Amino acid sequence: MSVTEDVWAESAVAAGLAALTLRRDGETSFEGDSMPMPGGRVFGGQVLAQALLAAGATVPEDRFAHSLHGYFLRAGDASQPIQFEVEILRDGRSFSARRTHALQNGRPILSMIASFQIEQEGPEHAVTMPEVPGPETVTSGIEVLAPFQGHPSADFWLTEAPFDVRHVEGSLFLGPDKRPKQYQTAWMRLRQPIEGSDLLHRAFLAFGSDQVMLEPLLRRHGASWVTPDISFASLDHAMWWHRPARADEWLLFVQDSPTAQGGRGLTGTWIFSEDGRLVASAAQEGMIHLP
Repeated sequence: MSVTEDVWAESAVAAGLAALTLRRDGETSFEGDSMPMPGGRVFGGQVLAQALLAAGATVPEDRFAHSLHGYFLRAGDASQPIQFEVEILRDGRSFSARRTHALQNGRPILSMIASFQIEQEGPEHAVTMPEVPGPETVTSGIEVLAPFQGHPSADFWLTEAPFDVRHVEGSLFLGPDKRPKQYQTAWMRLRQPIEGSDLLHRAFLAFGSDQVMLEPLLRRHGASWVTPDISFASLDHAMWWHRPARADEWLLFVQDSPTAQGGRGLTGTWIFSEDGRLVASAAQEGMIHLP
């Protein structure tokens, strides 16, 4: 990594950590700020991660986040703070459930339910990670975009986006896949190591997953982030954490898009640690309109 890339990485991870540092206003009330975004809209993965952290702050310390289900209701304004109100739904012997509303100007921009569980024993199995080139052999999105420094979108990914994303089938940052396919595999990790709780790493994993969740849908239809007149947005997001993982270590996202219809498309993701453990799964439906 060059000195410039190291400075970019430090700035980007610091921006992510700042966004995920919430201010507590009461027992179940929190406030947070947003990363600056091209176009000024709040990034969905960020508010999802913030909502999870707010919920987790109201849960006994011996319980870990194992699932969330969230709906993106309105576009948020990245220049304004976000209020988070947590509703305590249940504290059982093994599980706790929380509902979090993210609000701006008194209106919800996200509604999420998360579940937390104590450590327990039980049967185990998992799918096998596919064989793909290792992360060190795959081109980083930073390398792809570095020649375009000075363009607002490129500058965001270079200096503000906390994750290094490495697409095995080639990135969609500058154009579509020349051979459209329904799947993609991508390596991802935070661009610098961080100190923090297990909950913070799970929140960052939710944050980062939203960054690539709709890409299999774009890839299948020969589209990219820069396709002219394309319109897309995340509608909802579900995530399950199966085993502990760190967001600052390489994770492989194995993704597909099984269906699209009615201006909506569904994507699914299995997330593996570099040593092959299935650590999380995620699913998302998105709105998409192509020219």
